[in-house]
Amino acid sequence: MNKGLEITRGKTKALYESPEQPDVAVMQSTDNITAGDGARRNTIEGKGRLAAQTTARVFRLLNLCGFPTHYLSGGEDDDDNEILVRRCQMIPLEVVVRGVAAGSLVRRKGLQRGTLLVPRVLEFFLKDDANHDPLIEPEEIVQRGIAHPSEVAAMSEIARMVFEVLAHAWRRRDVLLIDLKIEFGRLANGENKGALVIADVVDNDAWRIWPQGREDLMLDKQMYRNLQDVTPEALDRVRMAYEQVAELVGSFPQMRSGMVAMLAEDAGRVENLQEIARQIQVYGLASGRHVASSALTPGYVMQLVQQLDASFARLVYVTLGPPSLAAMVNGITVNPVIDAGVQSAEFVAQAVAKTLAIDDTVLFGRVMLMQANARSAVLQADAQLNVPPPPPAPGTALA
Repeated sequence: MNKGLEITRGKTKALYESPEQPDVAVMQSTDNITAGDGARRNTIEGKGRLAAQTTARVFRLLNLCGFPTHYLSGGEDDDDNEILVRRCQMIPLEVVVRGVAAGSLVRRKGLQRGTLLVPRVLEFFLKDDANHDPLIEPEEIVQRGIAHPSEVAAMSEIARMVFEVLAHAWRRRDVLLIDLKIEFGRLANGENKGALVIADVVDNDAWRIWPQGREDLMLDKQMYRNLQDVTPEALDRVRMAYEQVAELVGSFPQMRSGMVAMLAEDAGRVENLQEIARQIQVYGLASGRHVASSALTPGYVMQLVQQLDASFARLVYVTLGPPSLAAMVNGITVNPVIDAGVQSAEFVAQAVAKTLAIDDTVLFGRVMLMQANARSAVLQADAQLNVPPPPPAPGTALA
């Protein structure tokens, strides 16, 4: 990538200007690995490439789900460990979400290591190497002017959702996500200037992951922290773990193909069918629509379902009509059948997306975001409803 002047440099990465794009920066990962706020420092050849790959692949997944991030492009083998990102004013906080008790939480809370944490534990740490990144409470974040209350709330909710999305992706590979650290920034320029986005990196230094739920099989930076003797052989084992993680994460940003087969009992229900199809499309899903009557054309229903079952590997049926149509389709297919009944188009579409999201992390993330947006809309409506009316203008006669 075409780089300009260096903007800043950290322990494991550097940020450069992008000469032709003032709103964009080039982030380059280095081969450095550190622990203990930089007290331990080594170089692992090729780590920068693996860090860039892992970060790019995680951010592509988050972008596909619809999360706000600073990632634009790059990060693969031919990109010289470089990623193109939107320039941000970083918020000096690390947001940590914990799903299993490990690390400092065990010492601070007296928890048994490996305890499942539900609800998830969310903590903020102030980025301050000299003071070892101290824990900071949300109230203090606001009092010190680091972030507004609305930003603290947004960072908390987004971080929790990102954790669940990545936990879903890792579960599908028989790996348990223990905890996750992410950072946020405000877009410095251009469209949506000032908007909060997930920024910095999410690489193998940013989480703990235990294959098969076993700590002794860990593949993350904790391997390096735990080294008694930092030998070339030990560093090579760390590098091989990072390679394995980058390869696994490479399959994260993929939406699996799926089809929604929609059957209406009669022509009078086609308009409702079309509205459900529009809502299904919001999740990025394809649908096929048919009119097939369980009462008048039962043979056609059977033939249609058999053809669809033979054509698509991942298939969900939506029926709109009397219970007999849903019962008939359900008796023919081994695929899920959702009876739209009197449910709203949004409810049916989300039920379809949830069904296919079981083994599709992109869909899983999209459903989470849609649910979050729906909750936000309810809270906003309630807040507006309870806003006191403005005082009357001076001189206004009161009844």
